[in-house]
Amino acid sequence: MPNVSVVHWNPRQPVGLPFTSRRVRLGRRVNNFGDLLGPLIVSALRPRLDGRPQFSRVRRRLLAVGSILHLARDGDCVWGTGVNGKIQEFEYTFRELDVRAVRGPLTRDFLLSRGLNVEETYGDPALLTPIIFPWLEEASKQKKHKITIVPNLNDLPMIEHDERVLDPRSPLEVCLNRIAQSERVVGSSLHGIIIAEALGIPARLIKSSVEDSFKYADYYLGTGRTAFRPASSVKEAVDLGGEPPVVWDPEPLLRAFPTDLWIKGARNESR
Repeated sequence: MPNVSVVHWNPRQPVGLPFTSRRVRLGRRVNNFGDLLGPLIVSALRPRLDGRPQFSRVRRRLLAVGSILHLARDGDCVWGTGVNGKIQEFEYTFRELDVRAVRGPLTRDFLLSRGLNVEETYGDPALLTPIIFPWLEEASKQKKHKITIVPNLNDLPMIEHDERVLDPRSPLEVCLNRIAQSERVVGSSLHGIIIAEALGIPARLIKSSVEDSFKYADYYLGTGRTAFRPASSVKEAVDLGGEPPVVWDPEPLLRAFPTDLWIKGARNESR
C-alpha cells in the first residue's frame, strides 16, 4: 500500500525554559480548527475510493487544506491548498509538484510563474464539509446563535472578550456545530467564513490586523466572486450582511481527489 501523509500545520506552542529566556516548542499543539480539517476531510473521502489496491512502497505526502503550500517538497501532491501571503517567495523550495487542485486562481498564478502545470480546478476542500458530513446540514437547521464571531487565531487576543466569539482552538466538533447553528458568521478566520458559506449561512470577512489579504482574495476568486468587501469592525460586518453566495461546483474538486495515491489508510503528518 502507498504510505501517504496528510500534511497540515499544527505546531506545538512555545514553552519557556527555566532560568533562561529561551523558548522551545514543547507545549501542546495549537489545534486551530481550520488547520485540522485537511486530515479529517481526506479521511472521510477515503472510504469512497475504488479500484484495485496498489502495492507501491513509495512514501507520498498530500497537502489538502490551508495556506501551507510553503510546506510542500518536491514530488508532493496538492489538492486544494493555497499560498500564504506572509511567506517570502524564497521559502517555497519545491521545483516539482503533483498538483490536482488549488484553492484559487492566485495560487494557480503563483505556481504557473514557477513553471508548474496547474489545471483550473479551484476550491478549498472545506467547502465539501456539508457533503461529507450530512450531520452539519441537520445542525444548521437548529439555530441557537444570532451572530458568531470567528477570529483568525492571531486576531483572537484583540477580541476574545466578546461573548459572541468562537475560540478557533475549541474542539473541532464544537467549532463546526457553533458555526452551523449560527444565523450569521463574521470574522477573520478564513475557514470560519468557508464553513458558513458552504452551509448557506451569510458570512462577512473582517479585515485581519495580522493576516495578509492574499488567502482571502484567493478563496473569493476561486468561488466566483471577483470582488469582496472586508469589514473593518464587527458592527460593520453585521451591518453589511453576507457576501454574495458562493458560485462553485463541487464536482471538479471531488473528481480531482487523488485516489491513485492509496486505497485505504493514511498517516497524518503535523507540522
